[in-house]
Amino acid sequence: MGSYRDDAPHVVDLTELLTKNYVAHMSFEITNGSADIDGLHVEWLEAGTGPLAICLHGFPDSAQSWRHLLPELAAGGYRAVAPWTRGYAPSGLAPDGLYQSGVRGRDACLLHEALGGDSDAIIIGHDWGSGAANIAAVKEPDRWSKAVMMAVPPAGRVAAAFFQYKQIRKSSYMFFFQHPLSEMVVPHDDWAFIRGLWNDWSPGFENDADVANFIAAASPEGHLAATLGYYRATFQPELQSPDFADWDQAGAAVPPQPTLYLHGRTDGCIGVELADGLEADLSPGSNVVVFDDIGHFMHLEDPVLVNRTILDFLAT
Repeated sequence: MGSYRDDAPHVVDLTELLTKNYVAHMSFEITNGSADIDGLHVEWLEAGTGPLAICLHGFPDSAQSWRHLLPELAAGGYRAVAPWTRGYAPSGLAPDGLYQSGVRGRDACLLHEALGGDSDAIIIGHDWGSGAANIAAVKEPDRWSKAVMMAVPPAGRVAAAFFQYKQIRKSSYMFFFQHPLSEMVVPHDDWAFIRGLWNDWSPGFENDADVANFIAAASPEGHLAATLGYYRATFQPELQSPDFADWDQAGAAVPPQPTLYLHGRTDGCIGVELADGLEADLSPGSNVVVFDDIGHFMHLEDPVLVNRTILDFLAT
């Protein structure tokens, strides 16, 4: 398993990377796009032209989470697109009321089709987005040439972790979200609950801007319940449609494409031990990288290092 440290001899010069990051941001403007896809209104951020690269955010987050990576992907020759996933404003609430994992993986495939993606497209996901990317890559593999999964490994490993006290304690919020009371508690006291999650999951990271982005996505009527609905659909079968059972089950498999899996060693949400030995399960051409001194929101904590790791993988 790869591991990066600021003092490691194999880390490229950070000054050079910062310069490249600055140039990319200056050269490739992030713009907005939208479409109605299978009855769901989807809005996204995008930059660049070329093969499609879809970036899926997690919780409690938003499409703006990819603001550092989108220009870098554009500089690398991709059309990088980051949607607000179903239920996160300004995208719409699910017209079918469904928020189960399989539906969100299917959304990524439908977005690929709507944007005219080819088989050279890539899919990148963080947190819930990682699971959706996993499902999309497994269920419709001909759409994607490579996959990048961040902070959440394939569902089989996550499920096994829920038999361990250490992970159950970290994930206690998931069980609280099952209760209707959570819809009052989460936004209480200027969204202190959400601020607490960010502080616990990425210790020391200045998160005010990203918390504000999530609040904007969750504040319109019905949208907070939708974001919590991802968790409720996971544990309450009555909130799942059997029509998408095969999509749900795809998350337990590993992508057949070369896959890069990234995890932060100080992640306070998903224990880094879930990445142990994962490289042996992944397809040929895959890699696992654990970043020292980085937490859950790794692409925001150290975008230079994380972006370069992703771009290097895509270039191989």
